Amino acid sequence: MDILKSFEEKIAFAVEKIKILKNEKTILEKQVEQLENMMKAKDQEMDKLVAEKTAIKTRIEDLFNELESIELK
Repeated sequence: MDILKSFEEKIAFAVEKIKILKNEKTILEKQVEQLENMMKAKDQEMDKLVAEKTAIKTRIEDLFNELESIELK
């Protein structure tokens, strides 16, 4: 009977540990999803900034070209 009781205790401990680990897994999966969403938002922000930088660079180059054309006349 002591062996059976010990076996039951070990099973109960294992079941409780599994429940805890499943809960932790769920929490970690949610955190991963949040971090992935944050990364996507940052990537979109970076893409937007790169596009703005390119547009500004093009506008500045156009302005310099206009200035050069004025100096030549």
